Amino acid sequence: MSIVFDEQKRLFKLDTSDTSYVIGVYDEDYLLGLYYGAKIPDMHFDSFIKRAVAFSPANPVFGHNGFSPDTSPMEYSGPGAGDFRIAAIAVRNADGNNVTDLRYRAHRIYKGKQPIPGLPTTYAVSDDEAETLEIDVLDPVTGAMATLVYTVFCDQPVMTRSVRVTNTSDKTMYIERVFSLSLGLPTMDYDLLTFYGRHVKERTLERRPLAHGLQGVQSMRGVTSHEQNSATVLMRSGATEDFGEVYGFNLVYSGNFASLAECDTNGATRYLLGINPESFEWTLEPGDTFYAPEAVSVFTDKGLGEMSRIFHRFYNNNLIRGKYKTAKRPLLINSWEAAYFDFDSEKLIDFAKAAKDLGIELLVMDDGWFGKRNDDHSSLGDWYVNEDKLVGGLGRLVKSVNDAGVKFGIWYEPEMISPDSDLFRAHPDWHVHVPSRVPMQSRWQYVLDVSREDVRDNIWQQMYKVLSENNIEYLKWDFNRSITDAGSALLPPERQKEFHHRFILGTYDLMNRLVTTFPNILFEGCSGGGGRFDPAILAFSPQIWTSDNTDPIERLTIQFGTSICYPASTMGAHVSACSRTGYETKGNVAMWGTFGYELDPRKLTEEEKTIVRRQVADYHKYYDLIRSGELYRIVSPFENPYYAAWEIVSADKSEMLFTFVCAHGIDGSQRMIRFKGLDPDREYTCEQDGETYSGAFLMHAGLNLTGKANSDGESYTLYFK
Repeated sequence: MSIVFDEQKRLFKLDTSDTSYVIGVYDEDYLLGLYYGAKIPDMHFDSFIKRAVAFSPANPVFGHNGFSPDTSPMEYSGPGAGDFRIAAIAVRNADGNNVTDLRYRAHRIYKGKQPIPGLPTTYAVSDDEAETLEIDVLDPVTGAMATLVYTVFCDQPVMTRSVRVTNTSDKTMYIERVFSLSLGLPTMDYDLLTFYGRHVKERTLERRPLAHGLQGVQSMRGVTSHEQNSATVLMRSGATEDFGEVYGFNLVYSGNFASLAECDTNGATRYLLGINPESFEWTLEPGDTFYAPEAVSVFTDKGLGEMSRIFHRFYNNNLIRGKYKTAKRPLLINSWEAAYFDFDSEKLIDFAKAAKDLGIELLVMDDGWFGKRNDDHSSLGDWYVNEDKLVGGLGRLVKSVNDAGVKFGIWYEPEMISPDSDLFRAHPDWHVHVPSRVPMQSRWQYVLDVSREDVRDNIWQQMYKVLSENNIEYLKWDFNRSITDAGSALLPPERQKEFHHRFILGTYDLMNRLVTTFPNILFEGCSGGGGRFDPAILAFSPQIWTSDNTDPIERLTIQFGTSICYPASTMGAHVSACSRTGYETKGNVAMWGTFGYELDPRKLTEEEKTIVRRQVADYHKYYDLIRSGELYRIVSPFENPYYAAWEIVSADKSEMLFTFVCAHGIDGSQRMIRFKGLDPDREYTCEQDGETYSGAFLMHAGLNLTGKANSDGESYTLYFK
């Protein structure tokens, strides 16, 4: 069994393929987190309970020298009951205080993994793949009960965690915070790796040593955000890409989050991940249950690169679902950078014909096809066809594109509304706003209050009409602003802090309607590019537009940062008309992703068309390798500003694609590249020069690639088989 309970020692031990997690039930039913790390066979954890007490409040009746919640490794702790560190949960009770003291009451162990009502989650392909432990912890004074849910995946070093809170009393209570993951580590000898950014510069790596006190990142923007990502890594001091202990965490959630670490005066670390409590409260009536989102946890002692590969395998196998989890995705071209709002039916039909000639399989009509939308000042919410642009209607356009041998895709921004729209004029109370304040606009648009079922029903009915009446095979779902003036006209004053979470639940409801009603549509998430790049969106859409920045040199850091937790199969990446580099480099960078085009195919020269046709052939040639292969980051642009290199190795180690990009030329630099992840006992032939090398030679001696791609924007690939 992967999960066992030692009744005599009152210890839970949760094993994955390579890790162990140990929880103890101590005197007076305190729940303690005793160990998380490399897999161990035994359970000698008695001494792990004893920690320094000093001046901390303690119960002198039991334990050695008394027991203090403030210094002990509390598994899931609340405020006001002797633990002064950052709290995982806080429930305000009918007396008006939020003292929360949870004690063990019961547990259940079962095979498989259960979904969470209303929330996207990872999943077990079969019940034999995973095992789940549920622990009920109760505050006997208030009746607040939290159920801590742990699922371990037997053949992967992955554990997921979630929490549900139930009001077992006969009085109303209020959840002020409920983190999905709380982890105690006995040392602070770690570096915190997080991912900051902005629009068109997402997921920049930032590594800093933990320090005494509180540190971390958060989003208050209503979405995961461009500015921070919920993915967080704790790296043992000195750990590298290829060596050392690494903990990786990610939240399956698309709203306001907090990822926080506190190091106490004794040098221990508490790490929390979950819904941001700064913008959250939830009213819990007697008998009600609140479900917090799921967190994913990974541990490895083989470095950051191995952690990434674990996340990639897990997300590809146990997060992404539907037809395009395994079905080959069509090679697309998007109209946005080719035409912006300036298009009509004839231009798009011409695009399709030119794209077909190049071997491109799907045309995406981006923003501007609906209402009276000729710029970004109007019509969001009016999801009916602008027949001044699309003469003869959408049906004629789709048929003409299909007749040209090309599939058809479409763009939506369902959670937004323009003040200049028929929908706003009919329902001026449907946007997100608060009383007595003039709501802020961003990009001349408001956010629709999709926490309301009537709003969701209206948007869905409009979308359903378009999608059901036309042969649409791809949908891009955008979200182009942060949420301000957060409030809902349907919520009473005392429940307004529920808005942000209710909004996200509404978004998930709409997305779920889409994927269940139209399971054959290829769904791509987007939020001004990468502003909502998180596991929850991937549970609905198998890919997300990584960034609005399509410059291949800028994309190096964006894609390297994204790859820390997210696989190539999820990273939307296109070749655009950007003039920074030639088409070879644009293609080499975009190939490390879903691959596609964002340009006017009619304007390509014959030489450029030849390059594109070769890239299209490479897309098909390397498709399986890139989407299911193992990523090895060779040279990071965060560590080397001059060039970057990476490779993707097939799972059976029979083939490898290596990519090198020169960001800034440095004549005379020595480039001795040692490869990774190959079989040392097999021979590999390089397709480019015909030479054959042992895997051992390529990994330990490497190749001298000095002088290749030595100018700004030059690149090349090497394919070994």
